[in-house]
Amino acid sequence: MSDNPLHVLAAAAGLQRDWTDAQGQRRRLGDATLLRLLTALGISADTNMQRMRSLAAVREEQRRLPAMWVVDAGAVLQPPPGLDDERAIVLRADGSACAVGRDGRRWVAPAEPGYYTWQSGRQQCALAVTPPRCFGLADALGRAAPRAWGLATQVYAVRRDGDGGIGDSSGVAQLCAAMARHGGDALALSPLHALAPGTSSPYYPSHRGYLNWMLADPAQVLGADSVHAAIAAGGLASAWDAAGDAALIDWPATASLHRKLWRCLHAMLPSMPAALQRDHDEFALAGGKALQAHADFAARQPCDRQGSPAPAGADGAAFEVFAQWLAERAWTRTAQEARGAGLGLGLITDLAVGFDPRGSEAAAHAGGVLRGLTLGAPPDAFNLRGQDWGITGYTPQALRRSGYAPFLAALRANMRLGGGLRLDHILGLSRLWIVPRGSAAAEGGYLRYPLRELLGLLALESWRHRCIVIGEDLGTVPDDLRAILAARGVLGIDVLLFNRERDGAFRAPRRWRSSAVAMTTTHDLPPLAGWRQGSDLAWRARIDGRSDAAMAEARQERLRDVHALDAVAGPAPDAPGQPAGVDWAALRLTANSAAPLMLLPLEDALGLRDQPNLPGTTAGHPNWRRRVPRDAAAGFGDPAVQARLDAIRAGRECP
Repeated sequence: MSDNPLHVLAAAAGLQRDWTDAQGQRRRLGDATLLRLLTALGISADTNMQRMRSLAAVREEQRRLPAMWVVDAGAVLQPPPGLDDERAIVLRADGSACAVGRDGRRWVAPAEPGYYTWQSGRQQCALAVTPPRCFGLADALGRAAPRAWGLATQVYAVRRDGDGGIGDSSGVAQLCAAMARHGGDALALSPLHALAPGTSSPYYPSHRGYLNWMLADPAQVLGADSVHAAIAAGGLASAWDAAGDAALIDWPATASLHRKLWRCLHAMLPSMPAALQRDHDEFALAGGKALQAHADFAARQPCDRQGSPAPAGADGAAFEVFAQWLAERAWTRTAQEARGAGLGLGLITDLAVGFDPRGSEAAAHAGGVLRGLTLGAPPDAFNLRGQDWGITGYTPQALRRSGYAPFLAALRANMRLGGGLRLDHILGLSRLWIVPRGSAAAEGGYLRYPLRELLGLLALESWRHRCIVIGEDLGTVPDDLRAILAARGVLGIDVLLFNRERDGAFRAPRRWRSSAVAMTTTHDLPPLAGWRQGSDLAWRARIDGRSDAAMAEARQERLRDVHALDAVAGPAPDAPGQPAGVDWAALRLTANSAAPLMLLPLEDALGLRDQPNLPGTTAGHPNWRRRVPRDAAAGFGDPAVQARLDAIRAGRECP
């Protein structure tokens, strides 16, 4: 390790000077980049004297008593300074003393996972005792070697009659019922997080602990008659029907339409049944200061990115509380209906890796947010210039000082609605690529996070909520991270279009991971039909203005990939009722994989071509706007769709 004061300071601050890129090449951050990142982190490092002073401050911070000490159940402990005392006791959550063992002069953690308090004289800290692994698929389904399957969808894309132009909790419930009839176990959803007005990407939330109320159907709580009455009272009927017929979502118009309806419903609250009013009031009381702070913030935000004024004052905040109440109750009902329909796992929710630096979550935890830095990814084969996602996160030091409170709050808010939780870019539990605002994505660097502690808390919350955990482990992955995640019971994700051998050949089913979820594609990639036809290449050519020669080369490479997939997947069987084509064979290959759970994107189930999102584009492609052409009941009645689902089910039944 270098003894250069800048390098020593950077390492102590958590910056990773040396790293390996997606192609296996060793990379090293230059001193100018280190200095820029340290400055953005608020650490003075212009001179050697400043670096030495900053290093002393960083090390003093690391020596402080943790707000929460995270340990494994039954582990021999070495308490932090100030806690190693003969008089130390461990208290349960109810305040009663808990018997703990001793190994010589060392303490042994309680055998029962949970939250405790470690007290030593006047010093004390929270103690999180974590299980060895997460709640698993076998635990959830009661099967020793599960081979389950389900669908994955963007919530806004789901269609049902009368939804007003955006998919919602009732549409999801209908999709669950239709899938259950085919033997499915799970429905994975795009994030349900609260968004800033005018935002369309579900991965750019204002606050991950609250819901995007536009994705909820108020009729599930208030009844269809109340919703119809509000539509009539607001004069919204024709606009509501027209929005429901559109193939693409006009987000500003749809948001305005739904806000008008929901404000009509809010005005009706005093005349609603007393039981509903009590439930609303109890929800507001239970939400406490955090809910009120989010409501106050949301009420002050402009209604769109163009700066249209928001509802003012207490009425605006009261509306936001009402909207959160309706959304939470509607999604709770949908989760119950999913299980009631026969889905063994139910809903799988999605936790975004970061949040809008101007949003509600950033305001709620202002002292712990990465300021002047955004999250992204280094250059790789798919994004040669790297990625800047525009979102932010928390500093590792702030997480430690808070006892990991924002992390735990986000887990709990998203685990409570489903039998599973997908963590977007789970690599962020180990390290995040941070980019100084205004710099190119390639000029960023990796910031390390306390992986052991975060994984331990993830496992503990997983058991408390009886919720499996899936980690999106795609991209530039540290060598040992997938093994660490698997040992903790976190399922990775294997995607057919990426799942290759070193020579580029598609991986045979028996070579897929048994510690991962199998998928044919993702929201950032084309569906199988579009991939085969090169629809994504056509979009890239249209947006990026690629030359004819470059496009011809890209099409030839895609054709080689199609032939390579055909070679592994094999032809579709010549049998009555079975549609011909590589999509059927590719579905069969993915279903036959060693993965304990397969999640089929709804686009592939319906045979669609266009992808929800084209990464790296903000204009020219309808990102996060496409809706599926039919509702679930009509779509699943199509013989071709039935054949695809039958192929999945048959493949999952194979040992």
